[in-house]
Amino acid sequence: MTGKTDEALGYEQARDELIEVVRRLEAGGTTLEESLALWERGEELAKVCRTWLEGARRRLDAALAEEEDGEGQEGSG
Repeated sequence: MTGKTDEALGYEQARDELIEVVRRLEAGGTTLEESLALWERGEELAKVCRTWLEGARRRLDAALAEEEDGEGQEGSG
């Protein structure tokens, strides 16, 4: 289950589903096929979370850079 469905997931949704996947894997009691499917889903969800976090980091870095540029320009006048 990849593609547009995962792209539409918000960070919190992906994180919550990933937590559930990990819980199910840790609990055991699944077949090998089920475990592999859960593992693959977990990898997909982790990628979604990583994408969201990287985007947030870029936005924070850009905001901090703008703030620093603004301070530097104000003091030069």
